[in-house]
Amino acid sequence: MKLPGKIAIIGGGSWATAIAKMVLAQEETINWYMRRNDRIADFKKLGHNPAYLTSVKFDIRRINFNSNINEIVKDSDTLIFVTPSPFLKSHLKKLKIKIKDKFIITAIKGIVPDENLIVSDYFNKVYGVPPENVAVLAGPCHAEEVALERLSYLTIACPDMDKARMFARKMAGSYIKTSVSADISGIEYSSVLKNVYAIASGICSGLKYGDNFQAVLMANAIQEMNRFLKTVYPVDRSIDDSVYLGDLLVTAYSNFSRNRIFGTMIGKGYSVKSAQIEMEMIAEGYYGTKCIKEINKHFHVNMPILDAVYNILYERISPTIEIKLLTDSIR
Repeated sequence: MKLPGKIAIIGGGSWATAIAKMVLAQEETINWYMRRNDRIADFKKLGHNPAYLTSVKFDIRRINFNSNINEIVKDSDTLIFVTPSPFLKSHLKKLKIKIKDKFIITAIKGIVPDENLIVSDYFNKVYGVPPENVAVLAGPCHAEEVALERLSYLTIACPDMDKARMFARKMAGSYIKTSVSADISGIEYSSVLKNVYAIASGICSGLKYGDNFQAVLMANAIQEMNRFLKTVYPVDRSIDDSVYLGDLLVTAYSNFSRNRIFGTMIGKGYSVKSAQIEMEMIAEGYYGTKCIKEINKHFHVNMPILDAVYNILYERISPTIEIKLLTDSIR
């Protein structure tokens, strides 16, 4: 395996666009898979993604676009997956090329629905990719701030620390600082949970709870996350590291956070469906809430915030009632 070799971006959204911007700061060319030919045509004509982060200009001569995922995978050594988790399986089902010898990087902040597997485990168990060939790209980092070239921090996690460091060097730049970790599963689970807690934060904002309560909510959220991670994947970690606590805070508080926006709409009285339609973007935490709820049936971790969000989104309990109950159970 040549590393990083030819790098491919799999996905066409805002985070995929931000990652492409970062990679092209170091690499001469990239391969880029997008599902829709019309989006590729518009991208080539405009010089930017026509739907996401439109302010980011690209030299399209340095990008090999293709709507055929097999062509992209065949011609690439490192595959960065940046699709929404609900659509990952449908993209991978098109694959006829084996990927077990590729270096897989997942920048997906979700769990594979129906399978209830974090993405690294899914690649390992379904596609036979060895654990040492899978890495996770995590925050705290919003695509919109990468577009603005604001100072941002990334963590690359992989069981093979040499590979983690290699890719961290490829992502580092004047406004991007990187670090590495071996806690791939813990970081993936925390990336899912922080979206759930951002929805909770948004719901409370929509219900007009103030900053005082938000501080208590997030303090309890990081404790809840820590309890879950210690139970599901007990390794030595510092939950106050930026990849856990920092990612939680920026997702819960930032105006760029689609999960917070989604939660705010729910708190204001939108139905789940109407909020999803109006947003026109995927709030990963909606799917992550159900997946973590299912996973936790096997572990029985005390998770009152997760339970409250689940009851609101899936059991259609009134946000007013459910959050009031939550306020009585946290300190």
